[in-house]
Amino acid sequence: MHGYTSDKDDYLKRLRRIEGQVRGIARMVDEDTYCIDVLTQIAAVTKALQAVSIGLVEDHLGHCVVDAARRSPEEGDAKVREAADAIARLVRS
Repeated sequence: MHGYTSDKDDYLKRLRRIEGQVRGIARMVDEDTYCIDVLTQIAAVTKALQAVSIGLVEDHLGHCVVDAARRSPEEGDAKVREAADAIARLVRS
């Protein structure tokens, strides 16, 4: 079981909403909407995805990393490194 399993429905709902926002942005571009309005919507989608990402990181740390650390220090260290790498990818994107 993954750390986000208990919040899966909430994550799916948020991701569907984001998907709708992205489709709306594509429609805006298709309809030649003013650039700044399109950029404003892109910023909103970016923030929404970041919020989902932060939630997933919190769930991972609170569940997967903690469980691994309880099993053994080596497993805990590996999960911490994995989480740090994931966070680094998020920060770079």
